[in-house]
Amino acid sequence: MNEYWPIVVIVLQLIFLEGILSIDNAAVIGALVSPLPDDQDVPWPAGLQKLGKILDPFLGHQRLAALRVGLLGAYVGRGAMLFLTSFLIHNSWIKLIGAFYLIHLAFDSLEDMTSGDGDEDGEIKPIKVQSFWATVLTVEIMDLIFSIDNVVAAVSLSDMVWVVMLGVGIGILTMRFAAGIFSYAVEREPILKQAAYILVLNIGVELILDQVWHVEIPDLLRFGISVATIVFALAYAHSPFLQKFRFILIWLAQGIGIINELVDWVFIPFKAIFSLIVGLFVRMPKPQPAD
Repeated sequence: MNEYWPIVVIVLQLIFLEGILSIDNAAVIGALVSPLPDDQDVPWPAGLQKLGKILDPFLGHQRLAALRVGLLGAYVGRGAMLFLTSFLIHNSWIKLIGAFYLIHLAFDSLEDMTSGDGDEDGEIKPIKVQSFWATVLTVEIMDLIFSIDNVVAAVSLSDMVWVVMLGVGIGILTMRFAAGIFSYAVEREPILKQAAYILVLNIGVELILDQVWHVEIPDLLRFGISVATIVFALAYAHSPFLQKFRFILIWLAQGIGIINELVDWVFIPFKAIFSLIVGLFVRMPKPQPAD
């Protein structure tokens, strides 16, 4: 029994590490899937209608299905990342691309949600609603970017692949449950959508600090920053005093809009590829005329 105890300790460390590093992931994924309906089935493409009838009872409604499909993709993605760890460690440009993508995504979403144009009552605008399959694809892309740090940190604890995969696998499952809880929390506290994209911005900045200036932020500090971001967002939503400073948010949103216009052209090819993939592989069935 004593020879297995170190393995148990490593697995517990991996689960804890995955939980700390994945709070941002869970929050963002929860925010992404929250606009999807929780009372409608998955809109399967025309060529997958038969498969859809088989899978619908297991996947459930659209919001739950997005999390479950994302769970499968997370296991496949993390497994691939584990075998590519040495490549990832020695190619920092991959992290930089991911960092700039996250910052751009955060700026784009925060600009839309905090813009004061035409917003006479001072309320924050809702997030743009994507189709089910576009949401699933976005979830998978986000998970791959977030998983780089998680996998590198996990491998640093043990060189036994099966132990690492066990710990990471349990951690992913736990994180997906957290994402489901967060998606329902967003319905009651819409400010959590903004908090989620601030977390995305935090991760992007942390990656750049690490890769460009070699500033290493401890995992517990990252966890504390994430928790503080969520707590402050909730405090702002329920504090009339803090809301008096909303003009600062509007000013920041306008600045974000200017920055976005300057860098948006860089991501035009990526957006075109994304749209092409969705167009090729996600062809929705045409509505049938009523008899």
